[in-house]
Amino acid sequence: MTQQGIQISLAGKAALITGSARGLGAEIATALARAGAAVMISDILEDQGQRTVAAIQAAGGKAAFVRQDVTSEADWSVAVEATVNAFGGFDILVNNAGIEVCALVENTSLKDFQRILDINVTGVFLGLQAAARAMKPGGIAGRGGAVINLSSVAGLRGFSGLSAYCGSKGAVKLLTKAAAVEFGHLGYGIRVNSIHPGLIPTDMGNAVLKGFVAAGLGKDEASVQQAFERGTPLGMKGVPADIAKAALFLASDQSPWVTGAELVVDGGTTAS
Repeated sequence: MTQQGIQISLAGKAALITGSARGLGAEIATALARAGAAVMISDILEDQGQRTVAAIQAAGGKAAFVRQDVTSEADWSVAVEATVNAFGGFDILVNNAGIEVCALVENTSLKDFQRILDINVTGVFLGLQAAARAMKPGGIAGRGGAVINLSSVAGLRGFSGLSAYCGSKGAVKLLTKAAAVEFGHLGYGIRVNSIHPGLIPTDMGNAVLKGFVAAGLGKDEASVQQAFERGTPLGMKGVPADIAKAALFLASDQSPWVTGAELVVDGGTTAS
């Protein structure tokens, strides 16, 4: 795959991408597979996950599926072992699985708040643990690697109606930095970075628009979308491929000195 004249190859590398049955995760998995990586599709959505695997294989890529609840330590062990057994290694982890609930602070249920933290934060923490144990010298993969955590522009600034989500994605940002420093100091050979997308038209992104309207923060979905676009200096929508290209760079050997970084892909939203 060529990006602006740079040949990016992931040949010989094995990747595990959580929440990759659909949406951004599927787009990232597809991009990594096109670059030559063998990709393990991880999700609780089995039928959609298998369809994503079939699509990647039909395009000549190498892929397999494992059912994984990212809040389960046992499932993390199974997913990592499945990746190593299927592909002979584990070099790239993309912590993509996440959920979003739109509600005012006073109307956010404790159950929803805790569920967001469980999936968005605990899931990433368990992924970092699994990657460290498997990728470090002496681990079952043992050749270092790259971890990419999907945060959000909501992890960089506040948004009305997204307090729980903002809190979770802010935690992902600093978990990323702490792990990057620790893994570097320990000589694990593992780079850890975060990607911070703006609003992207996926099932989850479209649900955010609906949530803003339901919370009384917009007249209709079109007006909410327009408000987001007005706040973007480039004046255009982002697409899933924009995020996949960022993940491809961070997963590759083109970023050997990049760790603990926040790669913001938002059309300039947080710059203004």
